[in-house]
Amino acid sequence: MYNTILKILPLFVVIISCNNSKNHSYERNDNKEVIPIRVNWIEVQKYYSQSMEIAIHYLDSLKNPETSGLVKKNYFKELRKAFKIAEPFASYINPEVGHKANGPALPIYKDDSGKVITPVGLQKLEETLYENEINEDNLQREVFILKGFLKNLNHGIKERKLTPKRFFIATHQQLMRLVSLSMAGFDTPVSGLSILETQTSLQSLFEIYKMSLQPIIQRKNSGLDLDFSKNIAQSIHFINQNSDFETFDRFTFIRNYLNKITKNWVNIRQTSQLWSPKGNSSPFNFDAVTFFESNSFNVAFFKDKNDQNPSKEIVALGEKLFFDTEFSKNKSMSCATCHIPSKAYADGKKFGLDNNGNPLARNTPTLLNSIYQQGFFWDGRANTLINQIGMVFENKKEFNNPSHEFSDTILKDENYRKLFFDAYKMPLKKNTDIFRAISAYIATLQSFDSKFDKNIRAEENTFTTSEKNGFNLFMGKALCATCHFMPLTNGTVPPFFNETEKEVIGVPETAKNQKLDNDTGFYFMYESPLHKGMFKTPSIRNIALTAPYMHNGVYNTLEQVVDFYVQGGGEGLGFNVPHQTLPFDKLDITEQDKKDLVAFMKTLTDVSENASY
Repeated sequence: MYNTILKILPLFVVIISCNNSKNHSYERNDNKEVIPIRVNWIEVQKYYSQSMEIAIHYLDSLKNPETSGLVKKNYFKELRKAFKIAEPFASYINPEVGHKANGPALPIYKDDSGKVITPVGLQKLEETLYENEINEDNLQREVFILKGFLKNLNHGIKERKLTPKRFFIATHQQLMRLVSLSMAGFDTPVSGLSILETQTSLQSLFEIYKMSLQPIIQRKNSGLDLDFSKNIAQSIHFINQNSDFETFDRFTFIRNYLNKITKNWVNIRQTSQLWSPKGNSSPFNFDAVTFFESNSFNVAFFKDKNDQNPSKEIVALGEKLFFDTEFSKNKSMSCATCHIPSKAYADGKKFGLDNNGNPLARNTPTLLNSIYQQGFFWDGRANTLINQIGMVFENKKEFNNPSHEFSDTILKDENYRKLFFDAYKMPLKKNTDIFRAISAYIATLQSFDSKFDKNIRAEENTFTTSEKNGFNLFMGKALCATCHFMPLTNGTVPPFFNETEKEVIGVPETAKNQKLDNDTGFYFMYESPLHKGMFKTPSIRNIALTAPYMHNGVYNTLEQVVDFYVQGGGEGLGFNVPHQTLPFDKLDITEQDKKDLVAFMKTLTDVSENASY
């Protein structure tokens, strides 16, 4: 049924006059007259909807208690394939329901009611189906709820008009899912189907391209059409050669195949002239040819709404403020006291030091690429970088200088008065302008020109066998990238990037791994047992420069960090961590694999001239 529907879908584009420029591309005829080319988006919309209906059909097939477990797994496989075809538009239209349908199989805390919601969705269904014995009661309940989600998504597909803007954004998001989530097995942590699902996504992208954009591209740039067609075919062939989750060569696939497709797709959008990105509402720079460029992400998206597009004068002011100790009450601290440029904007200490030189409660994280988060501090208590800076000023152990008290320092300083006037075209009136300026400077601290970046972009070919194997382990068997999402390597979840994950991993008190650390992290917010020991997932870019590691600086080496995860986190070490969010079984990797993981992580160091520090 699935293949039949794909074959009978009409593949055409009609050329007619139309007044809606959003659905037009243009060409000139032999008389040099401008002729509009109209894309029939209705057929693409039907394709998405029919695929979701197929997914619902296979979901219904799971309800028969007489069906064997093996057959049910096959139904589940076909269900997921159909869902992945519909996912781009379905999840673009309704991200919240899309996440419920295909999010992690973890309990959800409802902060408005304090209730903990049992996980449901495709990932939970996968767990149920792949257990030794299927619990039919649980299966029936999960199928019932998931069917509601899928019907809701299909309603959105049918009711919301597909436009060029929605189409190109949704497709860009899906390509991001392939690079980050599919390569890491995030969607299918039990069955390992994600590599085959990448093939499904690429095949469906090409089908959609044929029924919508191909005639335009063939007319305007036939070479681009041929190149895209070739790259899709070669990518699918590469997956066919080896789709095993544990041994799939992700480094080669992304570098030599998937990146070429994303480059083609950017060129196709530009050539079609159907939609031009504008504004700061998306996390992506849609003109970046891969997701690994130094400018692949739209920094403004991650900033506070009051902190958009700062001038170079505001950034210069922020840099001066960042290094000035005059803003701490006892004149002993600046931002750079703990975030030292030569130490990758960390400090190299187990714990940061307070304004009297005593240890603070937690390790100092790097500020490099810190703008690409939706939560700040280890426990995520600040929702913007500006709020985080304000809390440091207020903290009695840090700047100890409430915002209403420190403005006199600036008002009395002739240099600062000039800098503020140059930056804001008026004298200082709000102390939040100080925080804004510091935030603007920190947002410039980015590093995406590491050895890894240059190799994955195919600008150089210097990766060793060990580094390549380390990347493939990181993205695959070692499960690192299911929390440290590529390419940012932090916990900000693609493709929407509106949430930064926090995890419970059971970090020990000391490197002897004998006792659980007593820092409860995010637990303070709601005092829910679900959150005890929960901390934000940090970026691992420049990790070789930012030892010691973890929120409590417990490990001095990357080898110790890798060994902690290999043993299964806190639960694997024998601690009582009932809500641990990473697998607590030991990872089946060798001593050489451990060395390879460390070798790869060291390639994320960016000390080039282009680095911002």
